[in-house]
Amino acid sequence: MPVTEADPLARLRRRATWRRAAHLLAEFRYEQPDPARFYTALARDTADLLADLYGDVCDRDLNGGDLEGTIVLDVGGGPGYFADEFARRGAHYYSVEPDPSEMHAAGLPQRSSVRGSGTALPFATDSVDICFSSNVAEHIAAPWRMGEEMLRVTRPGGLVVYSYTLWYGPFGGHEMGLTHYLGGARAARWYTRRHGHPPKNLYGTSLFALTATDGLRWARRAEAAGAGRLVAALPRYLPARLWPIMRIPLLREVLGSNLMLVFVAAEPPVRHSSAGRCRWWCDGPRSRRE
Repeated sequence: MPVTEADPLARLRRRATWRRAAHLLAEFRYEQPDPARFYTALARDTADLLADLYGDVCDRDLNGGDLEGTIVLDVGGGPGYFADEFARRGAHYYSVEPDPSEMHAAGLPQRSSVRGSGTALPFATDSVDICFSSNVAEHIAAPWRMGEEMLRVTRPGGLVVYSYTLWYGPFGGHEMGLTHYLGGARAARWYTRRHGHPPKNLYGTSLFALTATDGLRWARRAEAAGAGRLVAALPRYLPARLWPIMRIPLLREVLGSNLMLVFVAAEPPVRHSSAGRCRWWCDGPRSRRE
């Protein structure tokens, strides 16, 4: 389905303000002491983001940002904080989570959750309208296999959003703070010594050093293989004015914080007048360094 608007990121661009970035950063303080508060705010922002992208990138006529009747798959859904928000939007929401302890950590009902692996999704090919993963890739050993699976299960013309925390960003070490800049294994030892137990996100086991360059390379391989059309590569939580950070190879790793790859699944490339390259790419020219 061809993109008809001059800017397929128009709605998201208007939403990506300094106020939004400040609000999400303020809520992040509650991830550990009050996870329900933090993940409820994140769920609301994620639903808004997906509605913006599905409406513009996939050229869907949504009623006031509603996702009525849309089949949404959340890969790595965790305790289920997102389910209520998507139900409120009228979506048919499903989540996949491999860890039963994580799935039941919040004591929420798991009416639409499936226990399974993101690298072998228990869903049929071309079966969902929107497939997204939020801050999961850095926790698994085969993140690009999960990305391939997400593209597989999404219907042609559907939306795939793959977002993960960058290792060299300020939140790359998760609960270990900024000590990860001195090495993941060392940071884990320091955390264990200080708290008397290892971190939940243990480097080399449940936390891996993913970079923006890693994601961009995989995205281009997936696009070249015909799995989907890469529409944009953005720093997910930053204001639109800072999106060009993703054009600068070293700076994006530190200041980008979180890379969001936006695909339209299994759709042929759209021809453009600007020398054949999609002008909406937000990571700049395709250099060999990437």
